[in-house]
Amino acid sequence: MLERLEGVELVGVGADLPSLEAVVAETEPDVVVTDIRMPPGHSDEGLRLARDLRASDPDVGVVVLSSHSEPSYALALFVDGSSGRAYLLKERLKDPAELERAIRTVAAGGSAVDPKLVERLLAGSAPDDGRLDALTPREHEVLAQVAEGRSNAAIAESFAISKRAVEHHVNGIFRKLGLEESGDVSRRVMATLVYLDGSGS
Repeated sequence: MLERLEGVELVGVGADLPSLEAVVAETEPDVVVTDIRMPPGHSDEGLRLARDLRASDPDVGVVVLSSHSEPSYALALFVDGSSGRAYLLKERLKDPAELERAIRTVAAGGSAVDPKLVERLLAGSAPDDGRLDALTPREHEVLAQVAEGRSNAAIAESFAISKRAVEHHVNGIFRKLGLEESGDVSRRVMATLVYLDGSGS
């Protein structure tokens, strides 16, 4: 499928995590398309690769393909920020254009998350439609930086405002999006997924 996509060059293939890591180091690709589970452990190798690349090669985009619709996997992918990351269910691959769109999006530093996962995660947690409309322009700007994985201190520095002011904006965002405090799910990640869903990413 990748070889048939116009403008996409397949530079290497890895059958397991070690070989995929070797291919990435050798070819320095713009984007890595990976299964969420692969040998040797068949657990979360794709997520670990995405996390490692965030630290070692932040410009490399990662598209994670999965048959698992549990929101926890997507949460784990986006916990360090959403830029250059996409999470797609394999059922989307029935339409090659979906994969091509995800590849081009993460190559440009954007992000994408499967709509089914957003629906499952946010069911009952936030208003159904127009949940971003209640935010002020500044809250939109702050949320965009939250989605990039930035800390309150980094956001404060970028806007030349106090950290306390950022905390006020972030708490306002959580309140307006209907995101309740939870020990299981980070509200920053939940807010990121709302942002991605609402911005059409």
